[in-house]
Amino acid sequence: MTIGRMENVEVFTSEGKGRGLKATKEFWAADVIFAERAYSAVVFDRLAARIMWRVEREGTGLTEGCLVAVDDLQNHVEHFGEEEQKELRLDVDTFLQYWPPQGQQFSMQYISHIFGVISCNGFTLSDQRGLQAVGVGIFPNLGLVNHDCWPNCTVIFNNGNHEAVKSMFHTQMRIELRALGKISEGEELTVSYIDFLNLSEDRKKQLKKQYYFDCTCEHCQKKLKDDLFLGVKDDPKPSQEVVKEMIQFSKDTLEKIDKARSEGLYHEVVKLCRECLQKQEPVFADTNLYTLRMLSTVSEVLSYLQAFEEASYYARRMVDGYMKLYHPNNAQLGMAVMRAGLTNWHAGNIEVGHGMICKAYAILLVTHGPSHPITKDLEAMRVQTEMELRMFRQNEFMYHKMREAALNNQPMQVMAEPSNEPAPALFHKKQ
Repeated sequence: MTIGRMENVEVFTSEGKGRGLKATKEFWAADVIFAERAYSAVVFDRLAARIMWRVEREGTGLTEGCLVAVDDLQNHVEHFGEEEQKELRLDVDTFLQYWPPQGQQFSMQYISHIFGVISCNGFTLSDQRGLQAVGVGIFPNLGLVNHDCWPNCTVIFNNGNHEAVKSMFHTQMRIELRALGKISEGEELTVSYIDFLNLSEDRKKQLKKQYYFDCTCEHCQKKLKDDLFLGVKDDPKPSQEVVKEMIQFSKDTLEKIDKARSEGLYHEVVKLCRECLQKQEPVFADTNLYTLRMLSTVSEVLSYLQAFEEASYYARRMVDGYMKLYHPNNAQLGMAVMRAGLTNWHAGNIEVGHGMICKAYAILLVTHGPSHPITKDLEAMRVQTEMELRMFRQNEFMYHKMREAALNNQPMQVMAEPSNEPAPALFHKKQ
């Protein structure tokens, strides 16, 4: 595939959504439907000027490989609230202060349009491993892909394989729209603008606030999986009053955890999580959102503190819950399973760790593709744990002796320091 070639899709009017993209051929899981270079991409807060420079140089029409011009992307400025309008005016004033007077002069309305486009269509650019947001870009074709909470595609930013110098497709930084499963010819292509792991009403509120539309996808209309998100124990089943009290206690504890994390008090975070999980145990099921948030936090922090044995227990519970909730080829699921597998490997649970790493690798082959740096890292982990597992099964005593010697002679791989910042969202939204 050549970057910018759009023969696999066509623009159409999607009922209730406006413009959308649909497939012109059949696709299967892991297929790249299209790849697109950024119309413009920079570190945060400089994108408007970069777009204006390109418009000044090339004009406002369609650019090569684009199905839509930047001028025709949605800006939703008319839906901005009072505070957003105030921020927009400040952004426009700041832009005009720094835009060179000898350059092409743009109207206030046009500048406002560009800032609105960035707000509604900006795509988060991550580092090479996809773990930290480093900037934002505009990809016009991607801007035509509508939202669904249970989408048939995912979009990934790929820094490219810079060793494959003979292949243009694998040496260019780009976004890739990738199929998560079978997509029929004529079917609309969709991605999720937000994380699925939330109640349908809360997702709808978030989408309305950030992207100015009412979600009418099947999962929101039928409230699919909401019963799992609010799951409680069956035997004995707690009363509604007990459930209500536990939800409030969990919310209060999460606020305390956020404060402790922001102050670097990680042992306090662990203490709060343990206490909350203990109280949740007779009330909430392991798919309950509040339990999953505790499990995610405590497993991450314990891994950072190198308390891998306890962390691995919580990570396994977290993954069991996620597997019942996420789309089987969800990128966030793949990343969570990878981290849980690594935690279990550090804890010496070689069989469980290897199984999780293999599962994560299978997911990321679909969502990220084999050339993505994080997939390559995961492949190396998979090979290493497979060799260790073979050794473990042949001679468990000798395996543990060799593992102990290896870990004593070289620094333990330390997990990244926990952060209050969530994982980079696909779509950039100015807060």
